[in-house]
Amino acid sequence: MQNQLYIRSYNRQRKGHFHNYHQLVLPLRGVINIELETYAGKVAPGECVVIKQGQMHHFTANQEAKFVVADMQDLPENVLNTKNLVFTITPPLMSYLTFIEKQLENQVNHQLEQSMFKTFVLLLEQQDHFRQLDHRIRLVVEYVLENIAENLTIETLAKVACLSQTQFKKVFSQQLGLSVSKHVTKERMEKAKALLMHTDYPIQIIAEQVGYADLSAFSRRFSQYYGLSPSSFSQ
Repeated sequence: MQNQLYIRSYNRQRKGHFHNYHQLVLPLRGVINIELETYAGKVAPGECVVIKQGQMHHFTANQEAKFVVADMQDLPENVLNTKNLVFTITPPLMSYLTFIEKQLENQVNHQLEQSMFKTFVLLLEQQDHFRQLDHRIRLVVEYVLENIAENLTIETLAKVACLSQTQFKKVFSQQLGLSVSKHVTKERMEKAKALLMHTDYPIQIIAEQVGYADLSAFSRRFSQYYGLSPSSFSQ
């Protein structure tokens, strides 16, 4: 068995088997219902289920559902050691799955497929929150990334989660281990750092793209977060 990525779809008929290699299933569209020895439930887009070598599993799904399946001889250490067999993946990995789907459905190129697999593993190694987020909190995490330049108030995000503001702050902190404000700041600072290092946008434009209309306020927060000024990272 070689390390390989596939696009798969399943049907409503319940099937069960095991294999002598590890397998990861990452939904692109639709939901898979999976039964493992220590987990039974749904796995949705934005999540990954880890089926370890020799582990019996059963699954069903709607026929229109599609998944990226990774057969792997070895798992990255962080994935191998986690006790959570289902976890929410990062947005970069989710975006990469779309590329994998388009490439595999339109061209056979073994050299490129090997490179794609290596990149897939590198992105797996970056996963650090090995938990299956409450779907309401996952919606908020996605909303924050998609609207990072906007004024992300507790009121707005609580509405996205369909929770009261008090309940939202409590559930969010329990799920992510960070307050809402600290999470938003983290995402803004990481995006700002990436834009500073990988683009030639003026710092003022970058500040606006991560939600800071005031350049001095952005510079202060960035310097507090990284210990260096934004100009230290810009090209």
